[in-house]
Amino acid sequence: MNLLEQLKQYTEVVADTGDFQSIERFKPIDATTNPSLIYAAAKNKKYKSLITDVVAYGKDRAGATEEQLDHILDKLAVNFGVEILKVVPRRVSTEVDASLSFDTEASIEKARKLISLYGESGISREKILIKLATTWEGIRAGEVLEKEGIHCNLTLLFSMAQAIACAEAGVQLISPFVGRICDWHKKDRGVDHIPGREDPGVLSVRDIYNYYRKFGYQTEVMGASFRNSEEITELAGCDLLTISPALLAELEEAEGVLHRKLIPEEAMRSDMEKISLDEKKFRWMLNENAMATEKLSEGIRRFNADLNKLKLMVLEFM
Repeated sequence: MNLLEQLKQYTEVVADTGDFQSIERFKPIDATTNPSLIYAAAKNKKYKSLITDVVAYGKDRAGATEEQLDHILDKLAVNFGVEILKVVPRRVSTEVDASLSFDTEASIEKARKLISLYGESGISREKILIKLATTWEGIRAGEVLEKEGIHCNLTLLFSMAQAIACAEAGVQLISPFVGRICDWHKKDRGVDHIPGREDPGVLSVRDIYNYYRKFGYQTEVMGASFRNSEEITELAGCDLLTISPALLAELEEAEGVLHRKLIPEEAMRSDMEKISLDEKKFRWMLNENAMATEKLSEGIRRFNADLNKLKLMVLEFM
């Protein structure tokens, strides 16, 4: 078996893309999107019809241009999700606007709207994960939504503090960003490469996985934002891994023996101590982690910037 086939024995493989036509061959169980991935896919001429369809939808909605744009972008994200669900058998993640990352109530309302739009397309909420930034406000939104049966994927996660707060809030899934963690440490150390077994992003996900298994949390751990296949193979055994089509192809073409690296029984034997977080402790722990603080803020800015690029693209069709 190639490395991708072996990985699927230990870990559920998820496609990290908005380009739904590129992923069918890899047979992922889920798919994830974000504003950057939707923007990248929307630039492809083969998806032009999706944009023209949602622009027509938006023009039929009452309100000012900015309100129409919001409707169009929500519908565009949902339409990509609907198409992706024709390829993947289980779930797709759709993201709440990054600009709402510090507004719990607005995030909840946006999530409900996205679920409603999916419902209009005949997609049940069980097929959707709502992506929220792992701010304190985003976690609180996730907690409320989970109680309503709207399952959440807490993204832009870079630290144990964020992971613990998500688990205590009872969210369905978290997405620790392996590659972006490593990017920060490579820059900080002034090096071009860190071996997979020493990769700070890999070690962060391993610690989170072990913590969750040791203390019986049901929240799923999905490693994300990979820079190379070595980071992926070092996390064999993680609940899920979301992987770009390029790295899926690389794993599919690679031969060798892949050993499981994350093992529940070993996690249970770890000497970790349980931590309980309130808002003050969460904010302090996050503040004390320079990498997590910087990458969280940067990630929110980047997603918001790509959402604004998507708005400009849509305006050209209006």
